[in-house]
Amino acid sequence: MTNTASTAVQRIFTSDNTAGAAPEIVEAVTAAATGQDLPYGADRHTASARARFAELFERDVDVLPVTGGTAANALSLAALTLPWGSVLCHRDSHIDTDECGAPEFFTGGAKLVGLPGADAKIDPGQLRAAVGRRGGDVHSVQPSVISITQATETGAVYTLEEIRALGHLGRDANLRIHMDGARFANAVAALGCTPAELTWRAGVDVLSFGAAKNGAMTADAVVVFDRALTAELSFRAKRAGQLTAKMRFQSAQLDAYLTDGLWLRNAAHANTMAARLGTGFAAMPGVELLHAVEANILFCRLPQPVIDRLSAQGFVFYHGRWEPGVCRFVTSFTTTEHDVDALLAAVRRLTI
Repeated sequence: MTNTASTAVQRIFTSDNTAGAAPEIVEAVTAAATGQDLPYGADRHTASARARFAELFERDVDVLPVTGGTAANALSLAALTLPWGSVLCHRDSHIDTDECGAPEFFTGGAKLVGLPGADAKIDPGQLRAAVGRRGGDVHSVQPSVISITQATETGAVYTLEEIRALGHLGRDANLRIHMDGARFANAVAALGCTPAELTWRAGVDVLSFGAAKNGAMTADAVVVFDRALTAELSFRAKRAGQLTAKMRFQSAQLDAYLTDGLWLRNAAHANTMAARLGTGFAAMPGVELLHAVEANILFCRLPQPVIDRLSAQGFVFYHGRWEPGVCRFVTSFTTTEHDVDALLAAVRRLTI
């Protein structure tokens, strides 16, 4: 872990995208800023990053660096469905609740169909019913894509068996599979499976690969396993303003992110800090954990006076967006034991 504890306390737990950049990635960007290189992805940094992705996923893949997760998701889905198609996703998925209609816009009007399921995971029974709903009916959108969020919006992690099961359902119905992997690293760190096992070997066609939440600055990526989609994705990326002239700066970030296991170390640390927070909360009266802590997101219920006083003390976290008293705490690669223990101590004082 590249971060060291200090006497200062990090009090922001709203999201992992509040963290800065890993020093290794800053150094890589600085190095990329010297001299000249070819534009639009023809540079040596992009070539190196693509080679690292191929090594990571144990096969040839195509990689499109983008500026963020919304772009990755929207472009991926646009290449996977026609405008009269539908994207089957969880009703609490990021694409359905937090992207301001970007998937619908980029697909030209494809419909997102939100399905229920515990821990923000798609329920297989509900999916089984949805994949065959009104197939061939010209009056209805046609099921086209299954989008899985890994890890989910509640911090739950799809097991390898769960992904395989959903993948089989999709394949049997001739549907494409997209994975929103904004926190893919956290899921891999939690499960101990290989990236290949969790994606293309389980039926995933396209992965939105997150890096910005876990140490990068301005780079996520679309990883394409079905390379027949690459040409269309490339044109869509250009039309969307995602084919950057100096792509080497994004690619340098991704290259450094995948070097020497940095991406996995950062994620494992964030997960460990969330587990430490969850263990502390579980031992406190007046604190109710709402989900098992599997990745780096924790949901709990706190009394409103505790929420108010924590906020007054400068702790920043999401609350009031769900049910009364429900709070979300997110840890990152920069979160320290010192930060977690300070939060636990503050909550303990308020709940005694």
